[in-house]
Amino acid sequence: LGRIGSGFCLLLGGLVAAAIAFPSISAADLFSVLGIGGVAIGFAFRDILQNALAGILILLTRPFRIGDQVVAGGYEGTVEDIQVRATTIRTYDNRRAVIPNTALFTDKVLVNTAFEKRRLSVRVGVGNGDDIREAKRVIEAAARGAEGVLADPPPRALVAELGDSAVLLDVFFWIDPPKRSEVLEVTDRVLARVKPALSAAGIDIPYPTMQVLLHDQTEAT
Repeated sequence: LGRIGSGFCLLLGGLVAAAIAFPSISAADLFSVLGIGGVAIGFAFRDILQNALAGILILLTRPFRIGDQVVAGGYEGTVEDIQVRATTIRTYDNRRAVIPNTALFTDKVLVNTAFEKRRLSVRVGVGNGDDIREAKRVIEAAARGAEGVLADPPPRALVAELGDSAVLLDVFFWIDPPKRSEVLEVTDRVLARVKPALSAAGIDIPYPTMQVLLHDQTEAT
């Protein structure tokens, strides 16, 4: 808004200077010239004006703020600046992505840090012959003891799929704050606790198995 206001001030100052330097030119003439020029500039810089309007709407509606971690346009990172034309995002591998405001305003944007808490999930496989209830109990207890996992809501393990060689369970847990660094660190702690806990309880973590038959083998042999 400050940049736009300074632009209007410069334009107004130019009109006043022109009126003083050329007394024969009236204010109506200046505004008519300004109107024709504005139409020409509007057609020439249509994309720039669209991005500027989208930038103003983003600043007013505030779907995300500077410092939020977002996923937009195939890029994921932290919002560094919201300019009139574009928004700059610093990716997690320390690169800068400049995304036009029109794309951000009209396309989908996922804000990972919009709320205080964030739910994560990891998938764990246990043996088909193991007790599913016992596996759930061991996994949930191990996840509860991981640093950074919230006690409320508590972690939960739910059967997601009966796989070819394992029963697959999705482990859900919540963290705070919901930043990318916390996601990686807490997920690492949960998995580092779940594996030895399952092994200590005698619950198998099976590997995929495959039966290979040579071309000259038959059922009889």
